Amino acid sequence: MDALLDAIWVLFAAVLVFFMHAGFALVESGFCRRKNAVMVLLKNVAVVAIASLVFYALGYGIMFGEGNSFVGLNTFAPDGSEADVGTLPVFVFVFFQLVFAATACTIVSGAVAERARLGTFFVFVALATAFIYPVVGHWVWGGGWLSELGFADFAGSTVVHAVGGGMALAGALAIGPRIGKFGAKKRPMPAHNLPLAALGVLILWLGWFGFNGGSTLSASDPGGVAKIILVTNLAASAGFLAALAWVAFRMKTLDLSMGLNGALGGLVGITAGCDVISPLLSIAVGAIAAILCSECVFFLEKKEIDDPVGAISVHGACGIFGTLAVAIFGEAGVLFGGSFRALGVQALGATSAFVFAFAAAGLVWFGMKALVPGGIRVSEEHEHEGLDAAECGVSAYGDEFPALRSAS
Repeated sequence: MDALLDAIWVLFAAVLVFFMHAGFALVESGFCRRKNAVMVLLKNVAVVAIASLVFYALGYGIMFGEGNSFVGLNTFAPDGSEADVGTLPVFVFVFFQLVFAATACTIVSGAVAERARLGTFFVFVALATAFIYPVVGHWVWGGGWLSELGFADFAGSTVVHAVGGGMALAGALAIGPRIGKFGAKKRPMPAHNLPLAALGVLILWLGWFGFNGGSTLSASDPGGVAKIILVTNLAASAGFLAALAWVAFRMKTLDLSMGLNGALGGLVGITAGCDVISPLLSIAVGAIAAILCSECVFFLEKKEIDDPVGAISVHGACGIFGTLAVAIFGEAGVLFGGSFRALGVQALGATSAFVFAFAAAGLVWFGMKALVPGGIRVSEEHEHEGLDAAECGVSAYGDEFPALRSAS
C-alpha cells in the first residue's frame, strides 16, 4: 500500500510540474510585446515536446545511469526492465525527472524572447536537455562528485534554476538586446498583458507545490510533505510582498511585474532547502530572494543585458542564493551553530553548476552564431514587424494583417 501511495503522489506531483509549463507560457507571453505572443506560445509548447523526447532517449541515462563522478553512461531510453527507484516504479521516476528537465530549458526561452530564431532555439533545447542539464543533475542527484561532498539541493535551486539561469545568461549575451531596448534611442518595452502574466505566476505557484512536495519521492511522511508545501507557500508570499515594497521604496511606485517576479524568486530561493528550513525562516528566505531578484533586474538593465521576463534574475541569482540558504537557514545551518564547511560546499556546488551551464550554453549559442547560416537571431525586418506576422502569419488576438486583408 505504501508503494502505491508513493507512486500516486509522485505522479500527481509530476502532473502539477507539467502544468507549470502553462504558467511559463502565460508569464512569457504576458511580459513580452503583443506582436510576438504567438511565437512565445509556440516556443513554450515546443520546449515540452523536445525536452520530453531528448531526456527520455539520452538525458535520463546521463543523469542517473551508472558511470563516474561526472556523467552517467547507461540506462538510456529506459524500457521498464530497470530496477525500481526506492519504492517507485522506474517509469514514475523517469516521468517526474522528465518534467523537471523541461522546466530547466523553459527558463532560457524567456531570456531570448522576441528575437531568437526558432530553429536554432530548438537545437539549443535539444543539446541542453541531452548534455548540459543532465550532467549537473548527475553531479548532484545521480551520485556524482557534488553528492559525494555532501552538497544539498533538495528540489533543484541549483540543478534546475541556477543551471537554467546560467544557460539563459549565455543566450542573452550571445543574441544581444532587442532593437531599441538600449543605446541612444533607449525605450521601455513594457509587458503587453499583465493579467496573463499574473495568471501565469499563480499557476507556477500552484505547480511548485508539486515541484517541491513531490521531491520527497514518497508519501510515507504526510507531515513532512505538508511542511514542505507550507514553507513553499510562505516563501512565495513573502517574496511577492517584499519585492513590491522594495521597488516601491526605490522607485516610488507599485510595480506588479516586479512583485510577480518576487514571488517566483521566493519560490526558487526556498526550493533547495524546503525540507530543512522552518516555516518562520522560510519567510526570511523568500523576502531576501525577492529583494535580490529585484536588484539583479536593475543591475542587468544597467549593464544593458536584455532579459524580457527576468529569467536570469529569478532563476540564476535566486537559485544560487537558495542553495546557500540551506547551509545558513537550515536545521544544521550556521545560524544554529552549523559548520561553515557545509556553506563552502554549497557555494562550490552552486558556482560550479552555474559556471558549467553558462560556459556550455555559451559554447552552443556562440557556436551556432558563428557557424549556422543566418545566425541565431531573426532578421531586423522580422523583429520590427513582429514574429507573429512575419513568421507565423497569425495574430494572438484575431487581428487581420494587411497582407491577408489584401489577399481576400
